[in-house]
Amino acid sequence: MKVLVTGGTGFTGKALVKRLIDEGHEVVSLDYQEGLKTDEIRSWGAKVVIGSVTDSAVVKECMEGVDIVQHLAAAFRELDVPNNYYDEVNVGGTKIVLASALEHKVKKFVYCSTCGVHGNVDHPPAAEDAPIQPGDYYQQTKYDAEPVVNDYCKHGMDTIIIRPAAIYGPGDPERFQMIFRRVSKGSFPMFGSGKTLYHPLYIDNLVDALILAMEPGKGVGEAYLIADEEYVTIETLVRKTGTALGVEVDVPHYPIMPLVVAGHVCEKVCKPFKITPPIFPRRVDWFRQNRAFDISKAKRDLGYAPKIGLDEGLKLTGDWYRAEGYI
Repeated sequence: MKVLVTGGTGFTGKALVKRLIDEGHEVVSLDYQEGLKTDEIRSWGAKVVIGSVTDSAVVKECMEGVDIVQHLAAAFRELDVPNNYYDEVNVGGTKIVLASALEHKVKKFVYCSTCGVHGNVDHPPAAEDAPIQPGDYYQQTKYDAEPVVNDYCKHGMDTIIIRPAAIYGPGDPERFQMIFRRVSKGSFPMFGSGKTLYHPLYIDNLVDALILAMEPGKGVGEAYLIADEEYVTIETLVRKTGTALGVEVDVPHYPIMPLVVAGHVCEKVCKPFKITPPIFPRRVDWFRQNRAFDISKAKRDLGYAPKIGLDEGLKLTGDWYRAEGYI
């Protein structure tokens, strides 16, 4: 089939594009800027279009002949933009892609949301019907687009919503780098009890789910939480990372409230100068917000079965960080 992947040069997008091409699909990758990843994706045989999902003309160009849309593009961790930028890209851009997909009669539309729409999980593990309580503009706008996707489903387009947990794996220099870097030095300062729950999602497992979501008739009109088989406390995650790296790690504990205050102050001070703050509220939330999910619905409806476990995934990721010089 011909598949359009928006956000195709991002961490998840790139992994998905590679799998699609390996499985024989024709791929169009839409992303907003050139880079080393675009050259690599072109070398695999994908067509790369540079432009924004907020540009209806560019989206229409990409949609010609497309059978499946994998909509991954999103404003994420943008620290030097107004808050309405998230709405413009994450909601407005999704509306534009949906409208074009309907016009071109695509067979299925896969929308990649986030588990963050559930915010702090009050009663873990959370299923898809758990309270919606986004904690920031990114999470809120990702959820705001979900009803729009469902509206198109009601009007005849086959749609499905995927809510990934904490994605990690080889190929991403950002998401877990802080954990690996600190653990590699033999000490990881833990703010709070360390008993907060965390649910990782290895990149290959997520790509498996996105591929399954393309199948005709599967999960139409539904939302699915996608995560690995196992969730753990954040202290367990740190110690397992040490094992993956072959490092004995010390985990001293400190009060969390001073870090909460520091996160808000750093973000406000750095934002006018367009500097990425060393600590910010979302990063602090890692120490205190439960993220643990029930993936039984995806197993039942989609046939989802995460193949890479946490220990193996951490080892593969740690090896990649070392090989690339990140740690």
